[in-house]
Amino acid sequence: MIALVLAVLASGLVGGFVAGLLGVGGGIVIVPVLELALGLAGIDPRITMNLAVATSMATIIPTAISSSRSHARRGSVDGAIVKAWAIPIVVGALIGSQLVAQFEARVLAAVFGIAALAVAAKMLLPLDDFVVARDVPRTWKGAWLPAGIGCLASMMGVGGGTLGVPVMTLCSVPIHRAVGTAALLGLWIAVPATVGFLFAQPAVETPWLTVGYTNLLGFALIAPVSVLMAPLGARVAHSLSRRNLSIAFGCFLLVVAARMLYRAFL
Repeated sequence: MIALVLAVLASGLVGGFVAGLLGVGGGIVIVPVLELALGLAGIDPRITMNLAVATSMATIIPTAISSSRSHARRGSVDGAIVKAWAIPIVVGALIGSQLVAQFEARVLAAVFGIAALAVAAKMLLPLDDFVVARDVPRTWKGAWLPAGIGCLASMMGVGGGTLGVPVMTLCSVPIHRAVGTAALLGLWIAVPATVGFLFAQPAVETPWLTVGYTNLLGFALIAPVSVLMAPLGARVAHSLSRRNLSIAFGCFLLVVAARMLYRAFL
């Protein structure tokens, strides 16, 4: 039990740092560690992924607040993008939280892994000046883009940075501003998704202190250490050059892709 607690705390430490550094919610670190810990604790394998995703999403709420505040103090949060994307991201996150139990995990992992590989290539290759648009979509006609980001992020238990940062950079948003903006958008994903997970009705018995699919004990262990580490990650992000930050994000996505594809095909 002590080893499990230490593993969960470690996931919170690393997840919080990554959240501040890259504008993600930290879920890419937290979800696999939680899933493994729940499996070792004897939880029904049919719901370990659901529990990990939902609990990770709840921890993103305080982490996103801490991380985005640190980025905002450095002027790297684009309020106009947040305002334009907030409603479609919330709608997407709500839809995603309801779809978690409807799709086979292997299919979702394969799609996400392939997408992460493509995004990683964009961030790692010297394509800093490559863009597909002069600005992010801000009208209802382009609402499908933030809605899709919110839906997929909700289904994977991650913040908006994993997809939001590369999408924004492709739309001419500087990398530091994209990271800071994604950190705040993670909050708009995490709150509605967590509400959806709390009201979910699991088909099998859940562990002690679980509401819907959200395990309150896991949340209590992860959230405090994650919040403490997020500002440190944000400070490190602003000490890196634009190119180095792009490389860091690309390497991070390679790890994400490898984990997802391993889960999908092995």
